[in-house]
Amino acid sequence: MKACLIVAAFGAALAGVLPADGHGFSGDRFFPATLTIDDPFVADELSLPTFTGIRQPGSPPVKTYDFSTDISLVLLPHLGISIGSGYQIQKISGQKGETGFDNADYTIQYELGKIPDHEFVASVGLVGEIGGTGSRAISVDRFNTFTPTFYFGKGFGDLRNTLSLIRPVAVTGTVGLKFPSTAYAITPDGKDCHQSSVSWGLAVEYSLIYLQSHVKDIGLHAPFDRLIPLVEFAFDSPYNRRHGGPTTGTINPGVIWSGQYFQVGIEAIVPVNQHTGNNLGVLAQLHFYLDDVLPAVFSRPLINP
Repeated sequence: MKACLIVAAFGAALAGVLPADGHGFSGDRFFPATLTIDDPFVADELSLPTFTGIRQPGSPPVKTYDFSTDISLVLLPHLGISIGSGYQIQKISGQKGETGFDNADYTIQYELGKIPDHEFVASVGLVGEIGGTGSRAISVDRFNTFTPTFYFGKGFGDLRNTLSLIRPVAVTGTVGLKFPSTAYAITPDGKDCHQSSVSWGLAVEYSLIYLQSHVKDIGLHAPFDRLIPLVEFAFDSPYNRRHGGPTTGTINPGVIWSGQYFQVGIEAIVPVNQHTGNNLGVLAQLHFYLDDVLPAVFSRPLINP
């Protein structure tokens, strides 16, 4: 609860100074929907599907394939909700594979606003996972988790012209305090402690769209003129050291192609240490901009006071 109050107070302070406007843009900067960490915009969007494939650490290691979807809707001006889930396949060498649905998750997000001249955007939200809604066959958590989160995005188009090669760069980031609904559970093997942690991430993007349109036309043609190469960093750091462990996470280099109605992205998944894993994975996503695909339906909030 204390974490929620801190995030809410910080959000209220920013809301008083940040004006708000359109989907995925702050000033001239378009921020794509990133694949690994959440972006700071409230919008009508659909990810269908998102595919993740990686070999998880363990004894024995488990090859995991996950097919997920999520939909984001604007409920009120600046306020949106996202819901999602997925279907997972787990395979262990020499054994029968296990399959089942992931736990359902949701995000309630409020876009504080933007500073268009500096290509800045900020929002706050609550990310939750509903424990026990997935399949026991794939060992989903049976408890809920709550993560009050702060989101931001910043483009560097406001740099002076002598730094023109840096102006297409943008960063987005998140930081959240994740805590479980119960501190522990009693199992046949003893007490299973549920870890609290800081979930934090950063995406560094280089927009060839921005380069062509707002810096210098270097003669790129389709499909290269719509590419946004990026690297995402996603980490989870326990802060309850009594039952905690090391930071885990991944570094995900990749590229997004963004069109008028949808985007396609693919990233490699690179574990940062042996506690995260020793094998590379892949993440791919098809993402639709619903307010552009069906403007008659999604061009306004669902509740428009």
